[in-house]
Amino acid sequence: MALAPWSVPRLWRLARLDFDSVRQQQVLLYPEGAVLLNATGAAILELCDGRRSVEAIAKILEERYQCNDLLADVTEYLSALFDRELIRDA
Repeated sequence: MALAPWSVPRLWRLARLDFDSVRQQQVLLYPEGAVLLNATGAAILELCDGRRSVEAIAKILEERYQCNDLLADVTEYLSALFDRELIRDA
């Protein structure tokens, strides 16, 4: 299942963002696992606060990085995490 542009993503209640000092990289930690994040993935997940829609997150990133048409990419990224049950639709 994919998230829609109006979906409001938030991290699963047992997942959290952290910084792995050994790898010098942002990670998404959850029970019995971790996802290593690149800068883009971390930027997306930092905006998943349960108040912003996928579309709003994409617009913020478009302004921050001065680019266009990020909605499809942000939706695809968050949908993959949604399928793994690490993201919920608030």
